[in-house]
This record gives sequence, C-alpha cells and structure tokens, in this order.
Amino acid sequence: MDTDKKMDKQTLYRHVGSIQQAAKVRPVTYTEGRAEQLKAYEVKNGPLAFTVLGDKCLDITDVSYRGININFLSKPGLMGRNHYDTHGDEALRSIMGGLMFTAGLENICPPCTSSGKEYPMHGRIRTTPAEHLSADAVWTEEGYRITVSGEMREAELFGENMVLRRKITTTYPGKTITVEDEIENQAFRREPMMLLYHCNIGWPLLDEDCEIILPTRKVIPRDAEAEGHEETYNQMEAPKDNEPEYVFIHELAADEKGETFAAVINHKLGIGICISFNQKELPYFMEWKSLASGDWKTVS
Repeated sequence: MDTDKKMDKQTLYRHVGSIQQAAKVRPVTYTEGRAEQLKAYEVKNGPLAFTVLGDKCLDITDVSYRGININFLSKPGLMGRNHYDTHGDEALRSIMGGLMFTAGLENICPPCTSSGKEYPMHGRIRTTPAEHLSADAVWTEEGYRITVSGEMREAELFGENMVLRRKITTTYPGKTITVEDEIENQAFRREPMMLLYHCNIGWPLLDEDCEIILPTRKVIPRDAEAEGHEETYNQMEAPKDNEPEYVFIHELAADEKGETFAAVINHKLGIGICISFNQKELPYFMEWKSLASGDWKTVS
C-alpha cells in the first residue's frame, strides 16, 4: 500500500485495526542522561516521523522520512533544560540542533551585555518550557490532522513580558510540517524583539552528493573565514577536521506575495526537504555551512 496516496477514512479503517498504525501523536518523557524528565510529543504521519519538545519551546528535534534521518544533532545530544543554558558561552553545551530551534526573543546572536543587562547566546526562548500544552488528532476534509500546541512566556520582574504561541500541524497522508507562531507583548511598554528559526540539516540526507537549492540573488560572506567560499555555497564537501564554519548572508528572490524557500535535495536517496517562508515576516536568510568533522551540517 502506498502510504503517500490519499486514502479516505473508511478505506483506511478496512486496512488497519488502529489508526495509530498509520498516524499518531503520543506524549513521552525521557528517563536518562541529559534528557531525563524532558517531556515531548512523538508524531507519526505515515513515513514521516518527528519529535516536538514540550519543555523546550515546542521546537522540533528528530525528523525522519521513510526511516532516513533528516536533521543534525550536535555532540551533546538530546537534553532538557540545564542551569548553564543561559550563562554566556556555556550555552554551546546545550545547543543540540534538531530540525529547528527557536532563537529570541530579545537576542538571537552571541552572548552580550547591553545597558547593564545580559543577553544569552541565541536568547532564552529556546529553553523555555511550554504551558497550556495540547495535542490532538482528528479527521478533516484534508485527512487525519495531528496538532501540537502551547505557549511560551519570556518575562522578568520589572522587565519584558512576551508570549509566543505555537501550533504545529501535519496531516495524514502528507509530507508537510507546518509551524504557526504568534507573538504578543503583554507588557505596558514597547519591546525590541528578534526572532530566528535555526533549521539544521544533517546526515544521511546531507552528504557530499546532495544539492543545496536557494533562489539567491546575492551571496555575502559574513566574515574572513567565509570569504573565498561563496561559489561553493550550494555544495557539501567531505568533512574536514577542525574546519571553521562558513556563514553566508543571502538575498533571496521571492514571488509577488513574498513567498520563498530553501531546500536540500539528496538525489541518490531520492528525498529532500524544502523550508518555505515569507520574506514579509522573515526578511533575512543566513546559510550556516559547517564542514567540521563531527559538526557537519548546513542551512539555517
């Protein structure tokens, strides 16, 4: 049976005892290592499987399609929130990658101090646990729709009070994961806000034969390490020990509505991933290409 082919509800139920053979969402809690007590949701949509972290901004970690891993996972591995997550450069020990982690809401850059206030690496929202968590699976006209939702609050006494509401949906049969975010300032003052979706593609989807596709109009190296490598921004060379990261700023083309994309295609495996977004809401795109052995990944 081709699980990618649209199948009506009655026909599917004739083939299965439980719908969970084909699609499901299930809450889980990890019990060992750095991930101990981390709460998450495991989602299955036919051949598409992914994990949503309830305790870390409802970010998406492990993603696979037909059993082939798509995302990058950094050396520290899966972990919950730790005391050093927001303490200067120690944050590097808690950045685990995954398909997507959210940076912000006050800072998306390296750790810094401004007007006497400290801002941790990539901000605090990525380690913020969700409240009002909800998971549902229901038949619609489009198919069997799975939804995970919740809200994260970034707040401080006498400081900011911002809420990020997130809804993640996928519909069986299908191959799409949709992330919808709404940010509300619940304080009584204007707040600066920064938001970055850090998307991380890794092996085996990513290999030396894959193709990075960007509708780029201009490629700008971020720093001296990236200079001279602009022409190969769309290629992945073999891993190199201790190679510095290359970061490129792209000016992407978009359609009249502002829709654009970034994609990684593995022709040998016959699969790929496309990240679609709107430039009116997310005007900047940076490519993080890391060839370093053990830290081999791309896209941002």
